[in-house]
Amino acid sequence: MTAEAITLERLRADVAEMLEIAPAEVGDDDNLMDLGLDSMRTMNLVMQWEDAGVPIGFPDLAESMTLASIWEIVSGRL
Repeated sequence: MTAEAITLERLRADVAEMLEIAPAEVGDDDNLMDLGLDSMRTMNLVMQWEDAGVPIGFPDLAESMTLASIWEIVSGRL
């Protein structure tokens, strides 16, 4: 994934894959913890996204547990 390929929908797909659910089940304002995103899965997402060039770290996700807030952080750093 390059910076140009980072989109809200790409992040949604990655979260859904990690949770083993359909992307349509991940709403922008859903609490990702309520959907099953625990600290281990969060760390895996961070490592996956960092490897792909997504500018976000574990503390960012720990404070921002909705897709909309994660996208706000990422898009502001691109």
